[in-house]
Amino acid sequence: MKLKFNLKYFLLTIFIFLTEVLIATKLKDFFFVRAYLGDVIVVILIYTFIRSFAKMNDQKLILGILAFSCLVEFAQYFNIAEKLGFREGSLMYIVIGNSFSWIDILCYAAGCFLLYLFVKIKSSERTENVSF
Repeated sequence: MKLKFNLKYFLLTIFIFLTEVLIATKLKDFFFVRAYLGDVIVVILIYTFIRSFAKMNDQKLILGILAFSCLVEFAQYFNIAEKLGFREGSLMYIVIGNSFSWIDILCYAAGCFLLYLFVKIKSSERTENVSF
C-alpha cells in the first residue's frame, strides 16, 4: 500500500456519498433502491474513499471491503449499536445499522463483484492500449 492522493477517486467518492444521502433521504420510500441498491453502492463508496488516499492491490482491497461489510452486518445481528450505547435514530446508530440480513450480505457481494469487473475491464483496457 502506498499513500497517494487521487483527485479523481476523491471526487467520485463525494458524488457517490451524495447519491447515498439522496437515497436515504429522498428515495427512502422506494423499497428496492433503499434496501438493496444502497447496499450495493456503499461498498463502491468505501472503495473509492480508500482509493482517494491509497494505492493498493485492487483485488485485496475489494476482498477486504467485503469482509468488513460482512463483519458490520454480523455485528448488527448482535445489536452492537445498542450495546455501544447509541440511541435509536442517532447518526452512529444509523451508520452501524440495527438489523441483520443475509440479503444485505448478498448486496455487498454484488457490489464487490461489480467493482471486481470494473477493475478487470480497466486493467485489460490499460494493457490493450500499451501493447499495440
